[in-house]
Amino acid sequence: MLDPRIYRAGLIPALLALIIAAFSVQTPPRGLRAALAPDSFAPKRAFASLNELARSFPDRRPGSRGDVALSQRVREVLENTGFDVATRTFEARTVTGRRELATVQGIRAGRSSRRIVVLAHRDALRSPARADLSGTAALLELARVFRGRQLRKTLVLVSTSGGTGGNAGAAEAAGHLGPNVDAVIVLGDLAGRSLRRPLVVPWSNAADAAPFVVRRTVADAVALETGLLPGDPGLVPQLARLAVPLTLSEQGELLARGHPAVLISAGGERGAEGSDRIDRDRFGTLGRAALRSVTAFDQPIRASRAPQAEIFAARKVLPGWAVRLVVAALILPVALAAIDGVARVRRRKHPVAMWVAWVLSAAAPFAFAAAFAWVLSLTGLAPTAPPTVAPGGALPLDGAAVAVVGAVLLAGVLGWFALRPLLLAIFGVRGDPGSPGAAAALLLVLVVLVIAVWAVNPFAAALLLPALHAWLLLTTPEIHVRRRAAFAVVFLTVVPVLLLIGYYAVAFSLAPGELVWTTILLVVGGHLGVLGTLAWCVALGGLAAVLMIIRAQGLRGLDRVEPVTRGPASYAGPGSLGGTESALRR
Repeated sequence: MLDPRIYRAGLIPALLALIIAAFSVQTPPRGLRAALAPDSFAPKRAFASLNELARSFPDRRPGSRGDVALSQRVREVLENTGFDVATRTFEARTVTGRRELATVQGIRAGRSSRRIVVLAHRDALRSPARADLSGTAALLELARVFRGRQLRKTLVLVSTSGGTGGNAGAAEAAGHLGPNVDAVIVLGDLAGRSLRRPLVVPWSNAADAAPFVVRRTVADAVALETGLLPGDPGLVPQLARLAVPLTLSEQGELLARGHPAVLISAGGERGAEGSDRIDRDRFGTLGRAALRSVTAFDQPIRASRAPQAEIFAARKVLPGWAVRLVVAALILPVALAAIDGVARVRRRKHPVAMWVAWVLSAAAPFAFAAAFAWVLSLTGLAPTAPPTVAPGGALPLDGAAVAVVGAVLLAGVLGWFALRPLLLAIFGVRGDPGSPGAAAALLLVLVVLVIAVWAVNPFAAALLLPALHAWLLLTTPEIHVRRRAAFAVVFLTVVPVLLLIGYYAVAFSLAPGELVWTTILLVVGGHLGVLGTLAWCVALGGLAAVLMIIRAQGLRGLDRVEPVTRGPASYAGPGSLGGTESALRR
């Protein structure tokens, strides 16, 4: 089924792509520097405001009376400091269910139509949660600082709700910021005592990240004011965030909608995590860093560009287009070999369409479990899930959640033992899974899947490359691999995905049970999308199919090699060893 010459020829473009990618490496741009020191930020006044707000509005759950009352206070302060203020109300999904939320937006026009945006959420799931409120207190202090001060660019201050889970307010605000946004500075936990890097968070809910000019500008301001190294994300976190984009904080929604945004937070994207221990000095230094960042962006040049999918390593930047090119070149040899293999199998009269149905039927149980979870949410038997990932503890794994997880897993089991046999009978699938037709169908489905994923997100497609190449070799009848070794190789091909899952479990502080629960919430909440969920189901179905093929083929090096018959067993004359003159002439 596999022609090694076609596979080797397909690797040549991959070598050329690697050379091009090597020459595409660039030096990252430098951050902008503020012309004036941010001495006008008054830490004492801002800290007193923080404590007063916490006393006056202790209960600030999304959409609650305290949240609404605080939004009115924010509006009053912005109006008194000369901002043109508008309040927008809308209904959205949060971790506390569907709620009516309010976004308060104040605009102070500058000499240019280009905009600098500062955004902070005011809600909290606990009381009084002063660390969560520190962003709003800093936002109000910035409004007082810029009272009567003329800026080159237009300054926009935004107070949102829903930031403690789902980031609905940031998603709503992103649609009202306009097209001329140079930078969005999201203020998170500015006063918490716990320190978790990176202090400047660039992650997005789409396959991109904050531009380097924006993150460098804010990181330099934080380092200068606090004396702390904000911390550059390593290679593994960057690859994980680009392959499967997830983040807990509000800059993710802004970046996903094309705005160059970063988060400043002492606790990283997880924030204070319910702790109420705050540090006055840290609040002052991070508040000054926010002000320094605003003044740095307020220059008569366009400060940044749209979010980009780039890799930063060894003080160099690898652009996203280079990654896309290399991944496409590595898909090519398997695609060529799969097309040639399907043609060879069809010439030998082996069915292919039937085995394609067999492969897709292996994905059906996973899709059935996802659909069942969605039905549970739609009928109210499962809690309303926010549109993005929720922080650990926001939707706890309580008794009801355990029941939902168990029901979804049971639906998957029933799908495998009931739905899958029904589909196999409907499509008339019969025969040996170890046949060449099954292997050709599996590779065809995988190639189509990886190409579709590559078109949307080349970093996600890169996760599937080890499986794509290894499964081609494992399922080819001409290559003999013992069953145990084949299973071991299959396990190695899924290690990148397992590492990604482990990374997110650590980054979001999720136990194994919470990880499964969070996955279900991402499905029913719509973050993965219908096509993304189906892609994962097909990938899992492909994994099940390759395991069944290997099991059916058995010890390939021993039990699939047919003995060569050269003549009767008692015959030892000319031709018994294949060495006759006629054979040599042929």
